Amino acid sequence: MNIDNIPLGHRPVMLAPMEDVTDESFRLICREQGAAMVYTEFVSAEALIRDIRSTTRKLQVNDAERPVAIQIYGREADAMVEAARIVEQARPDVLDINFGCPVKKVAQKGAGAGMLRDIPKMLDITRRVVKAVSIPVTVKTRLGWDAESKIITDLGPKLQDCGIKALTVHGRTRAQMYTGDADWELIGRLKADPRMEIPIIGNGDITSAEQAQAAFEKYGVDGIMIGRAAFGQPWIFHEVRQYLDTGSFIPLATEEKLNLLRRQILESVDRIDEYRGILHIRRHLAATPLFKGLPNFRETRIRMLRITSLDELLTLIDHIRDTFLSAQADSSGYTPPQPLS
Repeated sequence: MNIDNIPLGHRPVMLAPMEDVTDESFRLICREQGAAMVYTEFVSAEALIRDIRSTTRKLQVNDAERPVAIQIYGREADAMVEAARIVEQARPDVLDINFGCPVKKVAQKGAGAGMLRDIPKMLDITRRVVKAVSIPVTVKTRLGWDAESKIITDLGPKLQDCGIKALTVHGRTRAQMYTGDADWELIGRLKADPRMEIPIIGNGDITSAEQAQAAFEKYGVDGIMIGRAAFGQPWIFHEVRQYLDTGSFIPLATEEKLNLLRRQILESVDRIDEYRGILHIRRHLAATPLFKGLPNFRETRIRMLRITSLDELLTLIDHIRDTFLSAQADSSGYTPPQPLS
């Protein structure tokens, strides 16, 4: 699969753009683990043209994470065009337009998935952004606004006609937010439409290597995108990539997984500061499946999510690692972590 002249390989698996999640460190780790392309947190066009520092920081990309896409959102065509030109100067490989974010503060103001209620405006913005930049432009959207307006099979060809180079579809409506099941049947129907010549990337509910393979085989998509399932487990890309290529995968050792989480903690603190860096990484620590099922881990997990000191957090992570290693070496079974003094 290619996006314009950017090769992504056979059956590529990509990291979805997620606010407060897909920072530079996480993107780089996911690329190292096998993600074919990664996306930044979404960038507000209005904030970007006002030169808001917290927004302009999101434009920083590392050559090691390429190919990388920067995603923008907004509700006014002029602002989106100006923002697109600013983004192009940051030299991403792809510029992605967010027509899919369902959160109230974005969608109810007419941006993100809110554009699904004003298709002429969506298409006008898309055409103008495509004309404004020389890098490939792609779109990420949803099936429609609600169950009564699942318009993606009609919308896809119209977006293609605007000049985009790929289309990503999250298999839910805006009304669903992240509830219910993603409807891959509609994604597959769009892909099967003979009018569609650009790559179709499916997104929604891919949480395992087996599900990734099934999505390719059953629905024929060109690529898939993994979002929430990557929280706290960037190694999912390692597993999916191996499975797609070989039919099986060898999981990373627990110590390797813990080292990746430890790296995320250190790089988050280094990028921001100790207090806010730890707050930022808590989403990953809270979501990681690495600790699930361990006896008596609840108290340790609660403590981990309350820690505000880097030294204390790293000590606890190391203690968990040592406990895992000890359990593996002890045929009598798992010994839960003891409280630290």
